[in-house]
Amino acid sequence: MADDNLKRIAQELRIVEEFGDLPDDELLWLANHVTERTFNPGDCLSKEGDQANDFIILVDGLLQYRRDSDNQDMRVWDMEPGEVGGKLPYSRLTHYTGSVRAAKTSRVLVGSVDVFPEMIRDTPLLTQRLVGMMLDRTRWVTRELQQNEKLAALGKLSAGLAHELNNPAASAKRAALALSEAQEALREATSQLDSRNLTADQRKAILHFERQAILNTQAPELMDSLAQSEKEEEITDWLQKNKIQPAGRFAPVLAETSLDITWLQGLKQQVGEEALAESLMRIVSQVSARKLTKEIESSTGRISELVKAIKEYSYMDQAPIQEIDIHHGIENTLVMLKYKLKHGITIEKDFDKSLPRVCASGSELNQVWTNLIDNAADAMKKGGKLSIRTALDQDSVVVEISDTGTGIAPEIQGKIFEPFFTTKNMGEGTGLGLDTVYRIIRRHRGNITVESKPGNTCFKIRLPLKQRA
Repeated sequence: MADDNLKRIAQELRIVEEFGDLPDDELLWLANHVTERTFNPGDCLSKEGDQANDFIILVDGLLQYRRDSDNQDMRVWDMEPGEVGGKLPYSRLTHYTGSVRAAKTSRVLVGSVDVFPEMIRDTPLLTQRLVGMMLDRTRWVTRELQQNEKLAALGKLSAGLAHELNNPAASAKRAALALSEAQEALREATSQLDSRNLTADQRKAILHFERQAILNTQAPELMDSLAQSEKEEEITDWLQKNKIQPAGRFAPVLAETSLDITWLQGLKQQVGEEALAESLMRIVSQVSARKLTKEIESSTGRISELVKAIKEYSYMDQAPIQEIDIHHGIENTLVMLKYKLKHGITIEKDFDKSLPRVCASGSELNQVWTNLIDNAADAMKKGGKLSIRTALDQDSVVVEISDTGTGIAPEIQGKIFEPFFTTKNMGEGTGLGLDTVYRIIRRHRGNITVESKPGNTCFKIRLPLKQRA
């Protein structure tokens, strides 16, 4: 009966595609070294952080592998019948990076890693297939996590850009609404002036003072807040003495220009007391409309700059490899990350403007600047200084990105470029940011080094001016 059970398990092992053509004796050996277990829905086979002491083969049912991401339980992939999981021969896996649970009633064959020496010696074909599966799985997991890293970075940039775009967009919207109100006030003032029996000289005087006010709006007098407040109070007093309402609406607009009491007296003398209020309403409305138009122009210009920066940052519609301006890419990256750098972080740039262009993939190098600057900002949560320096060293361009953050401990500086290594808290990073940086720099035939101590961390990137075909 025991032999029949082993034969049954050996036959069921052929559900694994890679085991389909293995000799019967090797499958019988594997069947003799696994334990058949059944798990109900919700049962946990292994938890994140557990030691990797076994391998599993799913015969029937459904398992789900999950890893913690942003403090949320996120499903990474499903394990279906015929798939092999856990630790495999020659794997350097020491602890599970996620949890495995049964999604429905599942029958699993579980084996211990203690059998690997014997497996390698007695079943070479089985070992070869398992090693191949391990390599395929490593490539797949790495590719998926790298994609997640890119999406996470894109999400951060999108959130920051949404914030940066929202400010000028909201400003333009507010200005447009206020402009509509100013235009309505202008129509009302013009209508009231038309109803008065004004002379030609009075009408000319109104237009003359209106032009003066608009010119002062285009080139306003620079005043500190105290001087402007005092001027506003002085104008308010004059308006109230001359029974001009609403003084609280006119005074702030007039105080922002170089117009003073003498100008107001001149307007009163030219147009008379009866038409003074309507004349001021028309002039203030014109001044407000001009200011609001400039505000809309400034806000939409800021939006255009951001859109241009996005396009240049991504090198949209451009060749993947071309001669690029290193400084241009860094500047665009700083625009993209402005939302992270404006809270207590100062930026110091020491650019060698004589640098020649570098033959490279602009979008990939922008990934490098993004990861390094983003990490620097994270290291300076309480504020600090970000320094970026460029220089020419023989046939290579050198870029140094330094921060005054917490620094990197000496014992881990040699590991920071390893895949999946991270010093961030669980859910805050995948450990692929600096790995991505390292791979991009190496792909460009360059190198990257780091020197760090508390208060001074410097990443130095060296890139050849020309790339080999």
